[in-house]
Amino acid sequence: MNYTTQMDAAKKGIVTKEMKIVAQKENISEQVLIDKIAKGTVVIPANKNHVNINPEGVGEGLRTKINVNLGISKDSYDIEREIEKVKVAIDMNVESIMDLSNYGKTAEFRRKLVDISPAMIGTVPVYDALGFYEKELKDITAKEFLDVVEKHGKDGVDFVTIHAGINKETADTFRRNPRLMNLVSRGGSLMFAWMRLNNKENPFYEYYDELLEICARYDITISLGDACRPGAIADSTDASQVKELIVLGELTKRAWAKNVQVMIEGPGHMAIDEIKANMLLEKRLCHGAPFYVLGPLVTDIAPGYDHITGAIGGAIAAASGADFLCYVTPAEHLRLPTVEDMKEGIIASKIAAHAGDIGKKLPGARKWDNQMSLARQQLDWSKMFELAIDPVKAKAYRESSKPEDEKSCSMCGKMCAVRNLNKVLNGEDINILRD
Repeated sequence: MNYTTQMDAAKKGIVTKEMKIVAQKENISEQVLIDKIAKGTVVIPANKNHVNINPEGVGEGLRTKINVNLGISKDSYDIEREIEKVKVAIDMNVESIMDLSNYGKTAEFRRKLVDISPAMIGTVPVYDALGFYEKELKDITAKEFLDVVEKHGKDGVDFVTIHAGINKETADTFRRNPRLMNLVSRGGSLMFAWMRLNNKENPFYEYYDELLEICARYDITISLGDACRPGAIADSTDASQVKELIVLGELTKRAWAKNVQVMIEGPGHMAIDEIKANMLLEKRLCHGAPFYVLGPLVTDIAPGYDHITGAIGGAIAAASGADFLCYVTPAEHLRLPTVEDMKEGIIASKIAAHAGDIGKKLPGARKWDNQMSLARQQLDWSKMFELAIDPVKAKAYRESSKPEDEKSCSMCGKMCAVRNLNKVLNGEDINILRD
């Protein structure tokens, strides 16, 4: 029996090879997974041309996944350095890599990325349009925007961010409701500017059916971009953001009718007490489609530490229903991240995702923590390092300050609570002052 996309297969009751892999990874039955994909609450972004992909599921009842952003820019054009980042990210077992390249030989980098990456690959085609056509934004036609999406599909991209929700109605809402930070979405601002310069509807909205045909052809998952995501906590959950979310919900149903998988992108900067409500709002307005969030960043005052503000927001978002976290690095708002920045961002996002899975009571989520707790109770340092989310850093910290008692650490020494309780409960003297 033939099928065009993972969603089409699921609706027909077909278990694809990608579904078999995901069901095994997530320890759920294939039938449960099929039902969720058919309903649209889970996606498996896996382009037919991405032959070496190790597929992942994103959505309801599955582990929270993380995405790493990288790519070349005019101010920092170094393909080999970005490829090095890709290899490090893959070694750190990230589930997704987004190529945000916006200058020069983007196709060369994108193809290398797809060729070497088992992780799913995402792009923002509108970034590529200006360099590909060597035209100013105003002069790019609607067909040319769609042709770039097709090109990315041919290259094997698994999901594309498309800012189709910033249509004329959403733009009017934005203009009537001034913001502190206006629009901070790069792709969203480009589409808004194109509409203003040409006095036309957003081509991705106007020709959405044609876009869906392209996505179905390659089984590209649409990640409906949040052009109106807040870039300051002052702008969160405002009229523009909610208006766009309503439009995205409508576009989600249209995509599902064509068997195209959908994710929804979300905030952004947001006060900590608004996160849970925003997760519920997306799930209701977008009919349970997987939610892909940037952060959220819970304060605006921490440049250099935004991997922390993002991890705080990401943990709460994941526990409240977010399915996919876009990592944030210490370089956010400041520069293109280095390899070390990227590592810090990945670890912070992994912590947030895992904490969120515990919070949403995902079956088996606590197993890892319980194994670590047992290793600590037994003062089994080699096991602790094996279980650590960053074993290299954990081992380096311990080895940098050796304790008198090799079972303890240099903070507590022989006053270590774990050491002493183990000894006392075994009927031994704890010998704090004596050798």
